[in-house]
Amino acid sequence: MRGTKPHLSTEPDALSDLPAPDWLSDASAAEWARVMPILIERRILTNADLASLENFCISIGTVREMEAHLQEHGHILKDLDGKMRRNPAVGIQSDAMTRSRLLAAELGLTPVSRSRPAIRDDEDDDDLSQLD
Repeated sequence: MRGTKPHLSTEPDALSDLPAPDWLSDASAAEWARVMPILIERRILTNADLASLENFCISIGTVREMEAHLQEHGHILKDLDGKMRRNPAVGIQSDAMTRSRLLAAELGLTPVSRSRPAIRDDEDDDDLSQLD
């Protein structure tokens, strides 16, 4: 993705609390539980965004599952001929990290995406309306 990232703004039809889908792995469901309150508070998540959130959580779950595998089995494995080979989990984890980073930015879950003026301006407007 090159160029300017889209500005996130609050949605009038934003979702409130929504449980993680039953089919998510434990690690993915834990990530859902971690980020859902953040996204609800920001009022940016709609039904149209659920696939992105699911994919983000799956990616983070994969990163964590591959890390557990790598800690147990190591980054290098021996093949049947005794030659040292890279553990396939390294590539799987790397791909999942890339996907999760891109999806996190789309969902406003990175430091840069959180600092976008559109999010802060909407939050500031809400703070001002509470003073009236």
